[in-house]
Amino acid sequence: MLNKTPLWKYLMVIFIIAIGALYASPNLYGEDHAIQISAGRNATVTMQTLKQVEDDLQQANIKIKSAVLENDQILIRVPDSETQLLAREMLDKSMGDNYYVAMNLAPDTPKWLESLGAEPIKLGLDLRGGVHFLMEVDMNLAIAKSMEDMVGDFRTSLREEGIRYRTVRQLDEGVDIQFRDQETLDQGLAFLKKRNPDLVFNEKDNLMILATMSEKKLLETRDYAVKQNITIMRNRVNQLGVAEPLIQRQGADRIVVQLPGIQDTARAKEILNATATLELRMVDTEHDVGSAVDGRVPPGSQLINDQSNRPHLLEKKIMLTGNHIIDASSSLDEYGRPQVNISLDSDGGNKMSAGTKGNIGKPMATVFIEYKPLAERDENDKPKFEKVEQIISVATIQSRLGRDFRITGLDSPQEAQNLALLLRAGALIAPIQIVEERTVGPSLGQENIDLGMQAIVWGFALVLIFMAVYYRKFGLVANVALATNLVMIVGIMSMIPGATLTLPGMAGIVLTVGMAVDANVLIFERIREEMRDGRGPQQAIHQGYDSAFSTILDANITTLIAAIILFAIGTGSIKGFSITLAIGIITSMFTAIVVTRVIINGFWGGKRLDKLSI
Repeated sequence: MLNKTPLWKYLMVIFIIAIGALYASPNLYGEDHAIQISAGRNATVTMQTLKQVEDDLQQANIKIKSAVLENDQILIRVPDSETQLLAREMLDKSMGDNYYVAMNLAPDTPKWLESLGAEPIKLGLDLRGGVHFLMEVDMNLAIAKSMEDMVGDFRTSLREEGIRYRTVRQLDEGVDIQFRDQETLDQGLAFLKKRNPDLVFNEKDNLMILATMSEKKLLETRDYAVKQNITIMRNRVNQLGVAEPLIQRQGADRIVVQLPGIQDTARAKEILNATATLELRMVDTEHDVGSAVDGRVPPGSQLINDQSNRPHLLEKKIMLTGNHIIDASSSLDEYGRPQVNISLDSDGGNKMSAGTKGNIGKPMATVFIEYKPLAERDENDKPKFEKVEQIISVATIQSRLGRDFRITGLDSPQEAQNLALLLRAGALIAPIQIVEERTVGPSLGQENIDLGMQAIVWGFALVLIFMAVYYRKFGLVANVALATNLVMIVGIMSMIPGATLTLPGMAGIVLTVGMAVDANVLIFERIREEMRDGRGPQQAIHQGYDSAFSTILDANITTLIAAIILFAIGTGSIKGFSITLAIGIITSMFTAIVVTRVIINGFWGGKRLDKLSI
């Protein structure tokens, strides 16, 4: 019998629509104003911290909806924006500099939906409001840092090869190496050229060689500096709890950071603009610290204070930098004392092995270096930074170290945990500074949402009216499919972790509404043609769907290819448009072909009919 749908197909359609509606439902619950507290470098968030926060809020007579500790952060939900501002100001004072207190928006999704992984659609910067930063990487410092590594590498490799040299110095244009005689110069030049094919070596007067970076090496150094900084930016943005941040490269030395939903711009700048690196150096045990404090600092050493402001005398020679660390974790040793276990990359392992071979039993310091941006800029209009150094750990080398080793001598498990977190986060290759800042206020974001929703509602309503008037009862079926299509688009976008709805994305939904109904227009017109050719209603329905299918498929595949290309080569809002368009194409084919056929077969299929309401 024509136009009869089996039971399993009914159940399949109902199941798919129900899943789409389930995952679209969190968007009905809205968001709460919230305060988020995360730990800084010298602190951690515990249940005791949560209790302190709740007590502080209660004493200040600030009403809250809830306060929870999750993912090493405290999330406090408050009734309104005014309470949010009061709570942030109060907690900023009470928590001190060791904690980050930021205003945010938190989804008000019920727990049972969250347990199923259902979350509201993540909104882009133009809809939710937030901040846009353009950050510039100091490439001069990145190249200088690479040359500093070259100095240490040349000294170590020449010493191991038994080639005697006088000095290895870092200059602005490269690294200067002076040898004792012409014979050792020739040996050293041949050895260094073979070992460092990406460097350029030129002979100078006075038995000297100048090593400079090739163009390829310079490009690699700059590229690595930007990529490494992007990785660290992502780690830092996690402290702000941003649902769907955008962090990407722009040009040769700039990084774009977009943080939707962030209301506390100052706190965001403070976290992102903090620029830090790590270095491992040997403690200078041959000279007196007191004499150095009095001003008699040895030429190869440097005075640096620890976290207790106690001075230590360290060698200037850097054994290892933090960019070689690939993993770090805290634990207890066999005696129950705290320690940090560190894993290095292969290059870092070789440097560590060479550096510790002759220093067993001697103390080694971990130095935390922060570059704080200054107001003035240099003659090239590049940002200037102030270098601040602090010792965060001094440990004794127990044996020759390689790719895996441990840092001991820590005062508490908490200190070990904090150090591991810091090391695991990685070290920035070069300082960065915010050169451009734009803020999209929540009110402007809401206005964009309202205007976008108006476009969708008006487009949807006009299509509904047209279909109902022109195609009568079959038009009502198409309208049901159209509504189902919108629900499924929202549901699927809510399910995809990386999908973000932007203003162009809402335009994509409006476009999809027209495209979805276009398939039904093709089907219904084919049915009309079949009936005009003298076929009966049942045969007309069957032939109408069959003959229109290939046309609908071809049209949608070509549009889907365009959406995929837009996603592949586009950025930001263009990607947002392409995602909603691609999802809309797929769901519209399902609703226009499968859902309408199931409904039409349910009402008219298999019955003796004289005419159709089409």
